Amino acid sequence: MGLPDSRTRYLFFTGKGGVGKTSLSCATGLAMADAGRKVLIVSTDPASNLDEVLGVGLSQTPTAIPGAPGLFALNIDPEAAAHAYRERMVAPYRGILPAAAIHSMEEQFSGACTVEIAAFDEFSKLLGDPAATADFDHVIFDTAPTGHTLRLLTLPSAWTEFITSSTGGASCLGPLAGLEKQKTLYAATVARLSNADETTVILVSRPEAAALREANRTRGELAELGITNQMLAINGLFSTDRQGDAIALAMSQRASAALAGMPAGLAGLPGTTIPFLPRGTVGLDALRLMAHPETAEVPAAPGTASTPLPPGLAGLVDEFARSGHGVIMTMGKGGVGKTTVAAAIAVALARQGRKVVLSTTDPASHVANTIDGNIPGLTVTRIDPAREVAQYTREVLEKADTQLDASGRAMLEEDLRSPCTEEIAVFRAFARTVDEGRDGFVVLDTAPTGHTILLLDAAEAYHREVMRAQGDMPEFVRQLLPRLRDPDYTRVVIVTLPEATPVHEAERLQGDLGRAGITPCAWVINQSLLASGTRDPLLAQRGEYEIPFIRRVADGLSQHCALIPWLAEAPSGEAGLLRIVRS
Repeated sequence: MGLPDSRTRYLFFTGKGGVGKTSLSCATGLAMADAGRKVLIVSTDPASNLDEVLGVGLSQTPTAIPGAPGLFALNIDPEAAAHAYRERMVAPYRGILPAAAIHSMEEQFSGACTVEIAAFDEFSKLLGDPAATADFDHVIFDTAPTGHTLRLLTLPSAWTEFITSSTGGASCLGPLAGLEKQKTLYAATVARLSNADETTVILVSRPEAAALREANRTRGELAELGITNQMLAINGLFSTDRQGDAIALAMSQRASAALAGMPAGLAGLPGTTIPFLPRGTVGLDALRLMAHPETAEVPAAPGTASTPLPPGLAGLVDEFARSGHGVIMTMGKGGVGKTTVAAAIAVALARQGRKVVLSTTDPASHVANTIDGNIPGLTVTRIDPAREVAQYTREVLEKADTQLDASGRAMLEEDLRSPCTEEIAVFRAFARTVDEGRDGFVVLDTAPTGHTILLLDAAEAYHREVMRAQGDMPEFVRQLLPRLRDPDYTRVVIVTLPEATPVHEAERLQGDLGRAGITPCAWVINQSLLASGTRDPLLAQRGEYEIPFIRRVADGLSQHCALIPWLAEAPSGEAGLLRIVRS
């Protein structure tokens, strides 16, 4: 047991949302700094909580961490990076071109594509240019949830291919001459990622089947990219053979079964295990405890702390059912159980005789794995980026056939090969799925917070792009934002865990939604050990730790709050999902 032991200069921590990547990357960096090395921790996650874990406000430049000599951290802010990138591209033309032309350029640089390439520019400077981090012995990347991470890691090849194949002199990112200058930097980034002497990727997982499946999928996809120097870190392992406590035994047995069933490719990686720590992992003291778990004090007997608990999920489902139709969206930090809560709501509504579509916009979601067999009235779908891109490209080209000559078609085909086409296609599919809520229920298990907000904010960028490429906008896209802002049509459910970071992250999400004109209808606190009835000393200690976070949600943040206890039986399949609603 212990923190990952890697000798390479660059370390990447990646894995399914909620597995503890940020805590583990920070604990590893802190241990290195405590050993006398100079370390920089970088978050590439749009929904980063690096500030909270380290206990200091961060920016896009290295910030020294108080109480940890030699440790520095920074956040790559995609929106700030996009603003700087946009200004860098437009500024040389101010005072030269007419105001209308400048406005047009600014519009061109306001899409999701610009956000992504700008954030990647910042990432590439840190990884591809050794001079940018020459002051540090190690650079640790606390990366975003898996789907975003893989997209980030494939971007060097994607953008290099796009730059190489483009001949028209301009793209959705502006003049290609500006991108051409980045090719050397991108090539160095690709080389460094795949150099086993320089870079290690740590796959972080909980001892849970879904998280291990995700880690194994990531392992294979990274290997295909030439990134083979990988390690496995199992975080939060709870083990007991003490009889008489169903919750403790179930948690221990589930972990053992998940590890025993680990895919062979994953089991063959070098790895380490970090034990379950009941008091959270926020602050330097808690992070140092991850490096030295043997120093943790364990109470001899559980305490007697208690608090009034919110009701279960059943009342919320009944309230949804009375509305007759609409969209229900589960949102929250990765790993809090959005998929399970969405599936439970969908199954419960279907059992009441409602027509229900359960879908997801999350590229890393496993929504279909939560349901075994067919349930009358319930349809399970997934927005597949590859399929949506193919369909969108085909439609644009078919429409353009009657309006463009061969040269014009070639330029359009080139434009459609740009990475932003995927954003447009997925956004359109999202709007189409929301449209199905007119005559039934659509339950959307959405992507992790940062991706979700970027998706919702993409409406105007999508409008501009589709008008440029097609000249019109489907009605279901035109209606999307009004529907999302209509509380009688769309009901946003924020899902959280009774812990510091998930609650604080969800609170920020609620503020972001409010600024977008969207008001959540309810909060769901998931997997409460306080409500589980456990008397195991470690688990009961975690239950006591939950109390201020339950009170913060129930008394201050939510109009309607529901609580789901940690259940001894795994919440999968129809029976398990209904048990969540009735608990």
